[in-house]
Amino acid sequence: MRHARRSLQRIARLAAVGGLLCGGLMTTTAMAGGPSGEPTARGDAGAAHRPADLGASLVSQLGASRTAGSWIGTDGRPVVAVTDADAAAEVDRAGARAKVVRHSMDRLRSATDALRAAPRVPGTAWAMDYASNEIAVRADTTVSAGDWSRMSRLAEGIGGFVDMQRTAEPFATRLSGGDAVFARSGRCSAGFNVTDGRRNFILTAGHCGSLGTTWFRDTQGTDRVGTTTAGEFPGSDFSLVEYENGDASEARGVVDIGDGRAVRITAAADPVVGQQVFRSGSTTGVRSGRVTALNATVNYPEGTVTGLIETTVCAEQGDSGGPLFSQGLALGVTSGGNGDCDTGGLTYFQPATTAIAALGVRVTGAATAAEVDRSAPPAAGGASVPGASEGPTLTAGILSSRTLAPGLLVIAASLLVLMAAHWIRSAHDRRSYRRHYSRNWS
Repeated sequence: MRHARRSLQRIARLAAVGGLLCGGLMTTTAMAGGPSGEPTARGDAGAAHRPADLGASLVSQLGASRTAGSWIGTDGRPVVAVTDADAAAEVDRAGARAKVVRHSMDRLRSATDALRAAPRVPGTAWAMDYASNEIAVRADTTVSAGDWSRMSRLAEGIGGFVDMQRTAEPFATRLSGGDAVFARSGRCSAGFNVTDGRRNFILTAGHCGSLGTTWFRDTQGTDRVGTTTAGEFPGSDFSLVEYENGDASEARGVVDIGDGRAVRITAAADPVVGQQVFRSGSTTGVRSGRVTALNATVNYPEGTVTGLIETTVCAEQGDSGGPLFSQGLALGVTSGGNGDCDTGGLTYFQPATTAIAALGVRVTGAATAAEVDRSAPPAAGGASVPGASEGPTLTAGILSSRTLAPGLLVIAASLLVLMAAHWIRSAHDRRSYRRHYSRNWS
């Protein structure tokens, strides 16, 4: 009997310890952003970009004549396109995966330069496809047969690595007649809150409104948000909307993701090809996808925009200006694209780092440039992540209690089992001691 009781107590203690470990793992996973595809609520800039930093560092070291870009593979490892076996060996030794290709980055850039120098054709777009080692040129349904033939001849003259594609949907900016903002020109989405240290602004798309455009929170035009004070479109696609009260103290550096939750934005950074990203917009809410190309060019009807991020994230009318983000980092604001969220399509984003540098602002709540210089450790390749700070990872979102509850319940139940086992053991020990005392002193 005594042996059976001890075995049961041992099993109970083991089960309780296992429950504590399981509950702790569940809680940690929930805080870090689970595998369900929801936007994570962390500002761990270093962890988010280490693979990208390794790929970028190798490309920089080997040079544009021996490489042709880098991206994140499906297994999370950086992949670097190289043009010779020696470069491939260096990449493998560094811990990345090498892919030997025919055309170097120098040659790919010369192809995009030739496309850019040709007469402009609205309804076309192009970008470097690192994985296929090609230039993907897309033309929508508004491009005439004559323009298509002319561009095809240009592509043939450049070389066989220019892939011409027709798309079913036209390229367009996403302005229609994060949070919706309204003007006489139509509806857009707020991007990121930014500041120059004295005043507070919304960073959004440049095509949303020209200088002097007044924005409201309602369609009736009674609740005023602010006025567009700076921006650029075409060429780039960004603008600043200064808040009406000019006060930077109340603005939050967060992106709403619905259900009362938000992701805190701690810095701006550049994405990497293959990275999973999230977009928020006033029409279609939060959507996810992957980065497919960088430095893309789109010839909108209103003008040409260069240096864009190309993604598989869908967007629709009214999503313009909305934030593109990942792991607590501001990546871009929605510019335009084709397709919709029913059939899919491509969406292009103005890089946040480019816009922020041009406008002389920083993400609200991020470190100043001086603070970054003093405290931010250099990332791989010697580049510092803008706004990153030294120290432990910050929990940067508003976590849902539904996400944490299961793990906390498992931990609580395990603690109760441990306490019960300890009480039973203590009670048994007391009874044994009393019996022993009685036998010896009776």
